[in-house]
Amino acid sequence: MDFFLFKKVIAAVVMPLNISLLLLIFSALFFKLKPKLSRISLTSAIFILGISSITPVAYKTIAPFEQTYESFSRSIKSVSYIVVLGCGHATNHALPATSQLKACSLRRLVEGMRVLKLHPEAKLIVSGYGLYDEQTNAETVQKAAIALGVPNNKIIVEPYPKDTREEAQLIAPRVRGKTTVLVTDAYHLPRAMKYFELEGVHPIPAPAGYYAINPDQDIVWPHLVPSAKNLETSSIVWYETMGRIWQWLAY
Repeated sequence: MDFFLFKKVIAAVVMPLNISLLLLIFSALFFKLKPKLSRISLTSAIFILGISSITPVAYKTIAPFEQTYESFSRSIKSVSYIVVLGCGHATNHALPATSQLKACSLRRLVEGMRVLKLHPEAKLIVSGYGLYDEQTNAETVQKAAIALGVPNNKIIVEPYPKDTREEAQLIAPRVRGKTTVLVTDAYHLPRAMKYFELEGVHPIPAPAGYYAINPDQDIVWPHLVPSAKNLETSSIVWYETMGRIWQWLAY
């Protein structure tokens, strides 16, 4: 197993849902042998799953990640490149490219196109690996961008990077010394900016897609009802935290 897959496996194991499932399995297996330990495991599973699924926890934990940078507005400088980092897709040739993109890739593309509209002099760089898919994420994003009206000669495809670190390493030589805008999810942007800065590139941040749009809103009773959406948000916080730990260990 290469390091890329190893990181993915470790990150998956420590997700709130998976930890809760492991604790539930442990509780069931040791119900008769160690009843006290089994009850502790069961209680912990319910607590982790419950606390990760309510709005106040989900919003308050992801907001610090998302509020690092302000939304992009027109730069006073001419922009050379707009880098849209990869995320995810699933190839299905019966569907338009826009429908093959996962939500994260689609919102990054939309933000990249918004920046391109403000700076038509720029070129759009799209990146992303294919893993087990027949088509790379970068190629799918390219097709979606063309379908939405971006000329093909305005798009540069980087289909080889497998993660954010590789995206920075492979894209940096092209954009170094040029005014560059970096587009990715708001929660992911601080870590992505760090990788590009380590490669000698200091891009203008352009956050896309917020989970906690109004993190300071008053808490009302529906916010305390567990939901799958909040669990997804909490899982993203855990995943991004793991990413920052890997980054800290590597640098």
